[in-house]
Amino acid sequence: MPDTKLLLCDCLKSQSLNVEAIEKTTGIPCSKVYTELCRKEAASAAEALEAGPVVIACQQERDAFQELAEELGVADPIFVDIRDRAGWTADSVSTAPKMAALIADALLPEPGARVVDVISAGTCLILGDPEPALDAAAMLCDSLSVTVLMAPDAEPPVSDDRRYDVVRGRIRSATGALGRFKLSFDALQERLPGGRGAFAWTEPRNGARTDCDILLDLRREPALLPAADKREGYLRADPGNSQARTRVILQASQMVGTFEKPIHIRLDEQLCAHSRARKTGCTRCLDLCPTGAITPAGDHVAVDTMVCAGCGSCSAACPSGAISYDAPPVSHTFNRLQTLAATWRKLSETPPRLLVHGPGHGAEMIRLGARFGRGLPADVIPMEMTGLAGFGHAEALGALGCGFASVTILVSPETEQDGLPFQAELTNAISGGTRIELIEPSDPDQLEEALYAKAPSAPLEQPILPLGSRRQIARLAAKALAPDAAVINLPAGAPYGSVSLDKDACTLCLSCVSLCPSGALKENPDSPQLRFQEDACLQCGICTTICPENALSLDPRLNLGDDALRPRVLKEEEPFHCVECAKPFGVRSTVERLTEKLAGRHSMFQDDKAVRLIQMCDDCRVNAVYHSENNPFAGGERPRVRTTDDYISKRRDH
Repeated sequence: MPDTKLLLCDCLKSQSLNVEAIEKTTGIPCSKVYTELCRKEAASAAEALEAGPVVIACQQERDAFQELAEELGVADPIFVDIRDRAGWTADSVSTAPKMAALIADALLPEPGARVVDVISAGTCLILGDPEPALDAAAMLCDSLSVTVLMAPDAEPPVSDDRRYDVVRGRIRSATGALGRFKLSFDALQERLPGGRGAFAWTEPRNGARTDCDILLDLRREPALLPAADKREGYLRADPGNSQARTRVILQASQMVGTFEKPIHIRLDEQLCAHSRARKTGCTRCLDLCPTGAITPAGDHVAVDTMVCAGCGSCSAACPSGAISYDAPPVSHTFNRLQTLAATWRKLSETPPRLLVHGPGHGAEMIRLGARFGRGLPADVIPMEMTGLAGFGHAEALGALGCGFASVTILVSPETEQDGLPFQAELTNAISGGTRIELIEPSDPDQLEEALYAKAPSAPLEQPILPLGSRRQIARLAAKALAPDAAVINLPAGAPYGSVSLDKDACTLCLSCVSLCPSGALKENPDSPQLRFQEDACLQCGICTTICPENALSLDPRLNLGDDALRPRVLKEEEPFHCVECAKPFGVRSTVERLTEKLAGRHSMFQDDKAVRLIQMCDDCRVNAVYHSENNPFAGGERPRVRTTDDYISKRRDH
């Protein structure tokens, strides 16, 4: 961005800025250091906005600068927070390396997000007891098409409000999200509008179904849907809490129109190792998805983008890369890590520490700590991520391989935590220490205490360039972190490893080869061999499930040697030679075993000719059967093919 200018402000002289170091390291021209750019010196900001692209090193007054850009009719500037995240700190060490790294990160182009349109016509189903549900219906019926569902034995108060519908029944099932909820009911009764006195009801019926755009749940019962707080269009509040009720009613009133929903996950079905031939293998994403957006779909899984909340757990756990986070892509995360670490190294020889956090709770805790506490240490670089649970072992190892001394993940209440502990355990097993940790502080003071107490580590001798797939980057980082290690033992469930073979039990049937989704298990078309390439093994377990002899077992480990990249022979045997043509085929031990078990013991193999069929290759076996006395393919003499001349001569004869 050669024409971009960086506007710097010391925020009423509350932080120190090294303009020369920032400009030299980031390569972006800097303005003079302003003191009150958002107020008294706003004219300078307006002048810079009109002159060309601008990066403003302030996040607090983002709205004010965006309004200014709108008034001037120019594009919105880029914003980067170097005050709360770097400048406001009790650490006496220079913050210039961190400021430069944060600015360089902000200058990276953001990949365009894929989105899908969600249309909500405003049909709303309200669940709950009569009083709170009908009050909510009365408030929403002018903006939404409202139906109230009460319990089968509920009696609504005396009222004749025809602006909304009232039904009674029990919900049997509910699926979907904003714009496409699908529900089924039992004991459903509709209110009859006619007659005098109390309202009458239709006969109850089961199996009724309906669709709606918005679900407003005011019951005191458990949520209808898993991960209810992450399900768009499903609003839930305690009916006894008036403030909570008012908040969800206001939210519901705004859910009419066309909305853009980001597509958080990219799925490559061909890479999925979920199952083969109805034999289940990998279920990591299915086990972790909090919303139920991922479901089995034959040999692979399917992702409902409308239900997916974008937590990222599936991306971190997927061993093959079939599921990957896409908002932003995983490659962009590695690019950010490389940019942050490389920019830091230009100004400091001490390795930085990485603090990964989410945009809500984590970012707010950092801001509060900077304003009222000690702030972040000078060597801690914060990196905000939308799908925090998607920061798995590959990303953590990539960060360590880029030159970060350690990785700390700031877990918040909204973070999906089911998969993160194992990802941290796997990272520490591969990196050989406690280089990554999860923290969940209750206040900024606890966050600062945890960060200031950690001692710095020695720098990495040769940082890596994180290019390739997540598996490739993890392997590259592991070799950089443990150059002398050959094989690293990993916990059960790791996506890397070998297989152990019981050679005595294996019959070389090669059923495991035909179903291996990654091609780690291979055959030799020229010889009876079972070969294995360790680098390709996903530890999905399909081979252990399909093996009829239970000869295979998984061995989770990470082999950093070059032999992991080449196929090695697990078992080989001498082929059997056809008794007719001497062509090698099959496995000698298998053919001999079949001959021994069938010859003279089976009704179809009572004579030598039948037994010889077992010892023939495919071509000779077909030929022998065809020319046998009881040939099932034998028939009469084939009729002569009739040609055009036959028809012409026949016509002449007549």
